[in-house]
Amino acid sequence: MKQNPNSYQFIIDNPGIRLDKFVSENCPGLSRSQAQKLIDDGYVTVNGLMEKASHKTETGEKIEVTIPPPAPSGLQPEAIPIKILYEDDDLLVIDKPAGLTVHPAPGHPSHTLVNAVLSHLSDMPDENEDNPRPGIVHRLDKDTSGVMLVAKNNIALANLSDQFKSRSVKKVYITLVKGKLLPEKGVIEAPIGRDSGDRKKMAVTGESRGRAARTNYRVIRYVGKNSLLEITPETGRTHQIRVHLAAIGYPVIGDATYGKKSAYLNRQFLHAHRLGFYLPSTGKFVEFESPLPSDLEKALQDIP
Repeated sequence: MKQNPNSYQFIIDNPGIRLDKFVSENCPGLSRSQAQKLIDDGYVTVNGLMEKASHKTETGEKIEVTIPPPAPSGLQPEAIPIKILYEDDDLLVIDKPAGLTVHPAPGHPSHTLVNAVLSHLSDMPDENEDNPRPGIVHRLDKDTSGVMLVAKNNIALANLSDQFKSRSVKKVYITLVKGKLLPEKGVIEAPIGRDSGDRKKMAVTGESRGRAARTNYRVIRYVGKNSLLEITPETGRTHQIRVHLAAIGYPVIGDATYGKKSAYLNRQFLHAHRLGFYLPSTGKFVEFESPLPSDLEKALQDIP
């Protein structure tokens, strides 16, 4: 293989592999869908000719891949303060405050964590061209605080994304729910999908409409008529913790979507307390913690 930062050249000695699979496996940081798009757009040639993504490689073929410059995403850096718990050449570990949206979306084009990170870093990977979320490996809801990972390059993004997909990342949340939850330790296992009555919400559904979801919980202590819980989700479905707890009759305090607003808190009581993962550079397992923010500590004192 010959390469420079913008192109790769290969001579095939392992025939019979789909072209898109070969390109994604041999060009660092490229997903299968990104490789297919490069092929479709003419940035990949086989012996100087364009081929389909389904083309099977043959011995001796010369494959050339050109990586075009990223399309402008329209995202602008914003000087939004962020607390960085750890940083190396591959990633940032951030203590996200409640109230900060992670990435731009329709109706919320700016003032997000992505804009803040772009102000901190001069260069970031693009997750995909149509839905730019530079470096975002996973997400927290706007009103959920705590530990988050952001990748600084495509190789780290792919590595960390694979760790989440393989469920090797350790995630620990702290939440306060309405009611005294019994038993004090257990597992909630139920599929989650879109709520048929409100497409903006998620719900526990039948297996045919939802994706498997599993949430482990442990009661830390009872707070008045409520329960302070440690949550370790095994899967990462949208709103999983909030949906699962509401489904068994113990909604998260302050969750206006799946429960009701609280007079003592202006957001849901949910905090990403600890995150453990393997550093892409060394393979060493590391963990980072964020203590409960002051608004949640105050709520523990005030809520009867």
